[in-house]
Amino acid sequence: MTRKPLNEILNLPIPEEEIFRIAAAVPEPLISWYRQNARDLPWRENPEPYQVWVSEIMLQQTRVEAVKPYYRRFLEALPDVAALADAPEEQLMKLWEGLGYYSRARNLQKAARQIMERHGGKLPPSYELLLDLAGFGEYTAGAVASIAFGIPVPAVDGNVLRVFSRVLASDSDIMAPAVRKGCRSLLLETMPQSCPGDYNQALIELGATLCAPNGPPNCMACPLSHLCRAYLNGNPSAFPVKAPKKERRAEEKTIFVVISPEGVLLRQRPNEGLLAGLWEFPWEEGHLSKEETGKTLGEWGIVPKKRHTLRPAKHIFTHMEWRMAGVLAVCEKILPPEGLRLVTWEEMETVYTVPSAFSAFQKAALAAREEFA
Repeated sequence: MTRKPLNEILNLPIPEEEIFRIAAAVPEPLISWYRQNARDLPWRENPEPYQVWVSEIMLQQTRVEAVKPYYRRFLEALPDVAALADAPEEQLMKLWEGLGYYSRARNLQKAARQIMERHGGKLPPSYELLLDLAGFGEYTAGAVASIAFGIPVPAVDGNVLRVFSRVLASDSDIMAPAVRKGCRSLLLETMPQSCPGDYNQALIELGATLCAPNGPPNCMACPLSHLCRAYLNGNPSAFPVKAPKKERRAEEKTIFVVISPEGVLLRQRPNEGLLAGLWEFPWEEGHLSKEETGKTLGEWGIVPKKRHTLRPAKHIFTHMEWRMAGVLAVCEKILPPEGLRLVTWEEMETVYTVPSAFSAFQKAALAAREEFA
C-alpha cells in the first residue's frame, strides 16, 4: 500500500524532501544543547533498564518535580525487577499513593512478573519484546529501548509532537493518530544511530523547558530557532494545533470523614474501574444538606459527638471532575456498618492507600485527630 506523503499528513506547503532535510538538521545542535543544559534528574544518574522503566512510567501524566521523591522511595523499597514482582499489592499501592493513575503501578508489577517468567528477571534489549510487556506502548518501549539499550527507535510524546509542530509549522492536529505516526516515521529515518537515547531525551527536554506547553516558547534560547519555521515565520505561539477538548462531566459528592480515637472509617472501591481496589472515605452522590448527612450517619448507626462541615474540594480526572462537599463526624466510638472498615490511624498512614482525590479530606481527618490528644 502506498504511503501517504508527510507533507499531506502534516498539512505543509513544502516538499517531503524539505521536511526530511529539516528533521535531519535537528539532532546535532539539539544534542549539543542537551548535553550542556540537561536538568539534573535522579533517573539520569544511573540509566539502567529498570530505573529508566520505572521513571518513564511515573512520568506519564505527572510533573517531574512531583515524581522525584516517589522515584527515590520506590527504588529504595523495590530495587529491582524481582522485588517489584514479589511485592505485596498493599505495599505497591502505598508506594504509589498520591501519584494517581494507579493502573500504571499494577501494570508495572504485571510486566515485572512477565519479565521474571520470560526473560530471567532482566528487561529484554529489544523494542519488539518490550512492546509485548504489560503497560508498554510505543512511547515507553521506545524510551526504554533507546535510553537503556541504545536502540535507535523514537519515543514520541506530547513534548516531541509540540517541538516538531513548531519546527515544521504544521497546523495538523497533533493529537491525530496519523500525525503521531507521521512524526514517528520522520524521527525513525532521521535520528542519530550513535546516541538515540540522548536524542529522545533532548527532544523531550526541549519540549518540557524552552518549547513548553504553557505560555510562549523561549525561542531566543532555543538551539533550533535557526531551523524552526514557526519562529522564522514570526508565529511560534500559533502552534501546536489541537482539537478542542471535550467538556468534562461534573459529579457532585458528599464525603463523610468519620473519626474516633481508634481510627477512621474507610471503604474499599470495586476491583475494576476508576481507582480500582483503593480505599476511600465513604460518600454519597450529590451535595447533601445537614439533615441529609445526619440521616445517612444514622442509617450507618453512627452518632457523632460533634459534626462539622468541611471546606469543599474538587478533583479533576481525565474525563470528569468530582466536586466534593464534606462532613466531619467526630465520635467516641465507631461500630463500622457492613461494607465499611474502621482502620487505625497508623494503618491509614502506612497500610491503606487513599488516592489523592481524597487528599483534602485525609488532611482534615489528620488535623481533627488532635482532638483526641
